[in-house]
Amino acid sequence: MTLAPHEQLPDHGRPPDAEPEPKVRRARTTPPWSFALPAMLLFAFVVLVPSARGVYYAFTDWDGLDPDFSVIGLDNFSEMFRDADAVQAIWHTLLIAVSITVVQNALGLLLALGVNSAIKSRNVLRVFLFAPAVITPIVTAYLWRNLLGPDGAVNSLLGAVGLDGWRQDWLGSPQVALWSVIGVIVWQFAGYSMVIFLAGLQSVPKEIHEAAAIDGAGPVRRFWSVTRPLLAPALTINLMLSIIGGIKLFDQVYALTGGGPGHATDTLSTLIYKDAFTLGEFGYSIALAVVLTIIVAVVSTGQYLALSRNERAVS
Repeated sequence: MTLAPHEQLPDHGRPPDAEPEPKVRRARTTPPWSFALPAMLLFAFVVLVPSARGVYYAFTDWDGLDPDFSVIGLDNFSEMFRDADAVQAIWHTLLIAVSITVVQNALGLLLALGVNSAIKSRNVLRVFLFAPAVITPIVTAYLWRNLLGPDGAVNSLLGAVGLDGWRQDWLGSPQVALWSVIGVIVWQFAGYSMVIFLAGLQSVPKEIHEAAAIDGAGPVRRFWSVTRPLLAPALTINLMLSIIGGIKLFDQVYALTGGGPGHATDTLSTLIYKDAFTLGEFGYSIALAVVLTIIVAVVSTGQYLALSRNERAVS
């Protein structure tokens, strides 16, 4: 028998007088990336768009003020490699970055091993050694500029201990000025590396050291075979921070020497500042900044890949 249309049962065979099933609220299908959209738009507005516009100026002869300028293609970049001051600044930048990375981290590791021992004054030493890292770099630079001057405390101390032959203008001599700048930066940030290494050392289980000592391993053997592999993450962080910070270094160099004497301590960062705001060569300075960015990206990426491979090898 066929039912009339008004007598047909609803879907699922439910009788017409049954209570309606409660509605199930469906979850909204909002894409996850939409939560980051405001931050992405802000980042693009504040960073990406100005950076892209800056790269455009690297291909112009703009002086930073005149609204009329011309697109000159790769002339700024080709001029850079004919400019002896720019080539010297690139060399200084790499030398400072490598020197700081090696010396600062070696000193930081030695300090961390020292203050990680069971000496009673280790907490006081940790504070004392880390203190320079919290001082503003500009203040540190002006402090050392007075200490390293011809009549500064360093020369006075050398004279007092009979080393008059070592007295000199540490920041005014082209032969030693760059190394004086490196020494100041290492002095300030060795404590920073020490803290990172110290955190890594304190995560090493004492039981492993005790077991190695029972097996007859000496201090050097225990450091090389037990401590060194477990310090790999701390070493990676320290090396990455040091090399990137060294390449971008500006404030300490400019406050200590202003890039002088002559161009003896000029880095890419100080040369960019001078060309842009002193000489009015804004397009050329942006080309230097583009090269600096490429150097930072290449060096940091290569270093990260090498250190990551080393971490996997020793783990």
